[in-house]
Amino acid sequence: MRAVVQRVINADVTVEGNITGAIKKGLVVLVGVEENDDIVDVSYIVDKVTGLRIFEDENEKMNLSVQDVKGDILAVSQFTLFGDCRKGKRPSFIKAAKPDKANKLYIEFVNQCRKKNIKVEEGIFQADMLVKIYNDGPVTVLLDSKKTF
Repeated sequence: MRAVVQRVINADVTVEGNITGAIKKGLVVLVGVEENDDIVDVSYIVDKVTGLRIFEDENEKMNLSVQDVKGDILAVSQFTLFGDCRKGKRPSFIKAAKPDKANKLYIEFVNQCRKKNIKVEEGIFQADMLVKIYNDGPVTVLLDSKKTF
């Protein structure tokens, strides 16, 4: 499982002209599921996302998590995180999980974050989404449950 985590001052996701999720201070998390991911991968990413110390403390040092600052999460499924561009110029998505499995693990990601008392807003799985992100910093972190980077 992969996640692109961005610290934001606000963000929203729109589907067919309707905002389906919006947050103020918090994290936008783009979530990609690989074909061989399971619940262990989900738990690893949830733990990392909710515990990342990327918000500034009173000394302007990145030392606080989204939980510490009582921030929100905007979760957006994104299979393209498994686009392989090493060969040629057209990405191959062969390692991305099939939609049924990907949606199941994406929902598990959202539910586990909510169990940590974090408000989670969402996009719509498999929809054509417009994501508006006001990246604060900018701060962007890449996570991979297989630790390939």
